[in-house]
Amino acid sequence: MTTPGQREAATAALLVARAKAGDPQAFDALVRRYRKRIFALALHLSGSESDADDIVQDVFVRAYHALDEFEGRSEFFTWVYRLTMNRAFDARRARKRRGEASIDEFDPRIERSIEVDAPYDPARAAELRQTYARVLRALDALPPEMCASVVLCTLQGLSLAEAAVVQRCTRGTVGWRIHEGRRRLLEALAKAPPRPHVVSEHLGRLLEDAGLPFHALEPLRS
Repeated sequence: MTTPGQREAATAALLVARAKAGDPQAFDALVRRYRKRIFALALHLSGSESDADDIVQDVFVRAYHALDEFEGRSEFFTWVYRLTMNRAFDARRARKRRGEASIDEFDPRIERSIEVDAPYDPARAAELRQTYARVLRALDALPPEMCASVVLCTLQGLSLAEAAVVQRCTRGTVGWRIHEGRRRLLEALAKAPPRPHVVSEHLGRLLEDAGLPFHALEPLRS
């Protein structure tokens, strides 16, 4: 019996083959299939909604023109993920050079989460905004490759093996990055841990997935 992942890979491979054969609708189907995931990855890694929009457009244009070079040794989505990751790193370096690297309360990642978690409660939204900002500052402070490993596996749901293909490294390297990334996030958040009654269910799941349960963020008692 095939797994959902295997069926997904087979469908993508078929669409790639059809696109290579000159079927424009096949590539359009690939774009529709992966655009949301590519946008989410670009947004998490770049921290900018406008950059993420540009990255998505650029990635699919590049993928289309380089389709004949894609030999199918890895899955299509890992290929476009790698293109996205590299473009997002470029965008962040460019923003840093322009002095625009700092996160503020209008970070699009925060605002999108607030729309889901507290759409009609201004007081709760204000508290959540502060909590989200602390989490994202800690995440953004990680070295780029480490941040990417955490985002790929924790927020995008990739396996260690899939993330290793995207990042062109070993599974062990990805595993170490995630372990060290969690340690650094825990260290940063422990200085001002999110309060359980302030954190939404959405952020609670994110922290749990990252290996950061609330009780682990409480200051140690001497």
